[in-house]
Amino acid sequence: MRYPKTKEVLNQLTADLIQLHLVTHQHHWYMRGGRFLKLHPYLDEVMDELADQLDAVAERLVILDGAPVSTLGAVNAMTKIPDETGNWNESIDEHYGKIIAGYRYLDKLYEKGIRVSEDEGDDSTNDMLIAFHTAVEKRIWMMQAELGQAPEIDPAN
Repeated sequence: MRYPKTKEVLNQLTADLIQLHLVTHQHHWYMRGGRFLKLHPYLDEVMDELADQLDAVAERLVILDGAPVSTLGAVNAMTKIPDETGNWNESIDEHYGKIIAGYRYLDKLYEKGIRVSEDEGDDSTNDMLIAFHTAVEKRIWMMQAELGQAPEIDPAN
């Protein structure tokens, strides 16, 4: 079998992109406060980006003769992004922080996928993952800036 570790990471990404999309949608609905009118449409853009990444990752897995996770039960069993009930009592910053946490997890998973696909010689997947990793880092920067914080991509700073 070609690219076994790459396929494993692609399937993990599939599950986690589905889950982060759901988490983002939930917080999109449950936000209340002074920045709601600005952040609600912004999160539509975030969800579109996640959906685009999901489709590309799952399709790449199919191209490699893999089988992307495709049921909610399987996603729930596989995802590493926490699931919780919507909460009206959280501040916008708390809701936003949970989305950022999901993005930070994706950042590390994309880094793993970049290393694995490079080690296995899958240049096409590697190229795709590098582009998505760059987009995730930019999204973290933008979301952190909304909270008045640095991106904190480099733990040494």
